[in-house]
Parts: sequence; structure tokens; C-alpha cells
Amino acid sequence: MKKIYVLDTNVLLQDPNAIYAFDEHDVVIPAVVLEEIDLKKRNADELGRNSRQISRMLDSLRAGGYLYEGIELPSGGRLKVELNHKSFAKLQEVFAEATNDNRILAVALNYHLEEKEKPDPRPVILVSKDMLVRIKADVLGITAQDYLTDRVVNMADEIYSGHLTLRVHPAIIDEFYSYRSLSVSSLNVAYSLHPHEFVILKDELGTSKSALLKVNADGKKLEPLYLSNDPVWGIAARNAQQRMALELLLNDDIPLVTLTGKAGTGKTLLTLAAGLMKVEDERKYKKLLIARPVVPMGKDIGYLPGEKEEKLRPWMQPVYDNLEYLFDTKKTGDIDKILAGLGSIQVEALTYIRGRSIPGQFIIIDEAQNLSKHEVKTIVSRVGEGSKIVLLGDPEQIDHPYLDASSNGLTYVVERFKEQNISGHILLERGERSHLAQLAADLL
Repeated sequence: MKKIYVLDTNVLLQDPNAIYAFDEHDVVIPAVVLEEIDLKKRNADELGRNSRQISRMLDSLRAGGYLYEGIELPSGGRLKVELNHKSFAKLQEVFAEATNDNRILAVALNYHLEEKEKPDPRPVILVSKDMLVRIKADVLGITAQDYLTDRVVNMADEIYSGHLTLRVHPAIIDEFYSYRSLSVSSLNVAYSLHPHEFVILKDELGTSKSALLKVNADGKKLEPLYLSNDPVWGIAARNAQQRMALELLLNDDIPLVTLTGKAGTGKTLLTLAAGLMKVEDERKYKKLLIARPVVPMGKDIGYLPGEKEEKLRPWMQPVYDNLEYLFDTKKTGDIDKILAGLGSIQVEALTYIRGRSIPGQFIIIDEAQNLSKHEVKTIVSRVGEGSKIVLLGDPEQIDHPYLDASSNGLTYVVERFKEQNISGHILLERGERSHLAQLAADLL
């Protein structure tokens, strides 16, 4: 049976192609949604880009007829901009204020009530990224759903971790230590292992015998880690996952590395230490470029005075904090003098990265979980010949209003590149900042 899907504004602002995602079912866009999209079209951010894109798409569809009458979609459904089902009379009994959300709810409610009067009623479903709108719809007896088509994985727990633990017969561990290599087929696992995935082998008989291995680039063999556990710019790995991360960060044959984990797991510090070693000590790269999206946590503090560097300083302060630790500075302002003297370390906001081509650099993108799929594509496609890019973030700490752990740009890159031999990923699980920070990440 065909269904009627009523779309909230945030669905189209998140994914302009959403109008094509409902197969043979009918798609309804309330007129108030066009008003809200119009308010966003001049924005210079992702929302502005998406509002302009959906505007162009709707304008091109006008060639097939009148939007208010309904236009056939390639999937067999119909798209309609709804002008009639906007009466507020029924909704006003429950939600009196005529907000834009309530006006969208009114359209869905009127469709729902109209269908109920028919001998063969069609289901009416409101699709919204806004949880409160879905709750209001449920109160009114309207079926409501989140928009899930943009999700990379179904649940955050299914996100690729980059490492796994296997319990095997001790003879397999002995074989590895004897030959310094194992074939993936010898493990008899029911699933395929990805290139540069890490494997911890433990004795299934319960002894302390274990081994830490890495899948090679073609995904067929398990090899020992290339690097020792020596400190990198004074930073030594404190757990197995941190050692795995350094293995990826210091491997010049892996130009794309993604690190995820809770606050305090060492993502930024390890990456900066590896970057400094590659740029300052080994001279493998010409410059260390550090960038992060300008997305506030909580209420925005507004415009900041001064030149570009002064404006960026509050946003980039977490990066400077880690650099101060690595350079062991004692006084305020010392780190600025050091960076000015080196000249090979550049701290930027992602606002200024579009349109650039960046060859021969070690690029660090911090807080990448606040990037959309389109934004992360724009950034990774800037990487030039001889560069390495590292994306860092915690998918559980997202400040972007339309992203979640399953649909953000960082998760998108992790899942799309996990089978590629030019990339590697590690989920850092254990906090090393302090015992208090670890408890806060787990309990709060």
C-alpha cells in the first residue's frame, strides 16, 4: 500500500535528495517548509548549500507540472507542495501556538484525519530529525519517523573499531612468534579482516600468552607491528590501542588515518606528536597543518575582535594546549614564539581550507565528527600528492544540530575507507588524561 510521507524542513536541509528516498510512496512538502528553506539560502555554511540545492531541484521539477498538484517522481511516487491541508483548527486544541513546527504538524494531522475517513486509508507518516516534533506527532496519533537514509551504519555500536580480539589455540600464537607472520585464513574467522586492521590474539586455554598483529595492505597476512614502543616526541603509548594508533600515524604508506574515541583517550596529543616527528625530525613533510571546524558547544559567543589569528585563538585553544605540553613551555606566549620561529606549523580553521590543494603536508583535522558527509568529502579531496591526513573526533560528542553518531562525516569516512589499503582506523577506548576524566567520560 502506498504511504504519504510529510517531510520536515530539517530532513531536506540534512539531505536535499531526500525527496527521492521514499520509493513509490507520495512525498508531501508543507508550504511552511519552503519558507524555512528560503531563510537559510544565504547562509555560507552547509545548511545554506543544501537549501540552495533543494531549491534548484524543486525548480527543475516544475518542468513536469505544477508542484501544488503533484509531480511524478522517477521512483513511481508523487511529490507535492501542500497548500491546502494547513488548517490549524484541529491542532489548536492541543498546541495553541502557531509555530512553524506546529504548522507542519497541522498538515500531517489534516492528512491523517482525511485518510481515516476513506474506505481504504493510506498511512500518513511525518518524517523529522527533530525528536520533539516526533513526540508531538505521537501525542496527536500520527506515525512519526526519524530520517535514517543518511546514516552510514544502523547503530553507533556497529561502527568499525579498527581492532579486534580473538581467542585461539596457543599453537597459532607460537606459529606467529616462530615465523613472524600468519595467514588470515589460519584464524578460521567467519568474516573478512580489513587492510591495516589490528588483531590481538589470546590463548583460548586461559594462559597469559598473547600477540599483537596487524593485517597487511592486501588483507591476506598478519604481520608484527613495524614500530617499537619507543616515545614519540616524549609521548609513549600507554595502552594497546594507542600503540596501534602510532603505528598508523607513523606509517608513510597510509595517507589517510582516522582516530575516534572519548575525551581524554589521547587522539590529538598522539597525532600532534607523530606530526611533529614527521615534519621536524624526519622532514618527510614540508608543513604540519592543524585545522578544526568552528562549531561552538552551547551558545555562540558572537563576533571576536582582532585579526584572523586573534579571532581563531579561542576556537583553536585545545590545539595550542597540546602543543604547549609537547614543547614543554613555561610561560604564556612561549608557544607563539616557538611556532613563529619554526614556520612549519600552521593552525587554521576549516573555513579557509576550501579551494586549496595541499601537497606534501601532514594534515590534522580535529573534531571531525562535526563535519557533514559533503564537508568531509571537500576536505579529504583537498589532499595533494605526498600528503597525509588524519581525522580525529568523538562521534558521541556532536555539536552540529543535524548530525548524530551514525550520520556524521567522520563515521562516513571510517566506514567508506575501511576496506581500502591506503587507510587505517583505530577506536581508542581507554582514557589516559586522568582517572577523573575517564570517570567523567563513562558516567556523565
